[in-house]
Amino acid sequence: VQLQASGGGLVQAGGSLRLSCAASGRAFRSYTVAWFRQAPGKEREFVAAISWSVSVSYYADSVKGRFTISRDNAKNTMYLQMNNLKPEDTAVYYCAAQAVGSPTDRRSYGYWGQGTLVTVSS
Repeated sequence: VQLQASGGGLVQAGGSLRLSCAASGRAFRSYTVAWFRQAPGKEREFVAAISWSVSVSYYADSVKGRFTISRDNAKNTMYLQMNNLKPEDTAVYYCAAQAVGSPTDRRSYGYWGQGTLVTVSS
């Protein structure tokens, strides 16, 4: 599976952005997919994940109620709708896919996109 993230940019605090991640390969439909982020000088952290069946989603406490993860298996694409953005959301956002393992643990993910930069100004 190859992943290509897009949609990052510069936005003011309180604004919104939608990230997309396009995947190649039919196996994408059977994978749990997720977004992680990495701010300068910090470790990569979990943001959100969604199961292959779209029946279960997971969120980090810091984004719960503001971010929404979704996927369209027919289009081999996943999304992250980010609302009410805060300066602390500034980071490079990565999409990832896995076949098995904990949905919130980055070590479980074997496929990664290249990252897209989100900058939130105050």
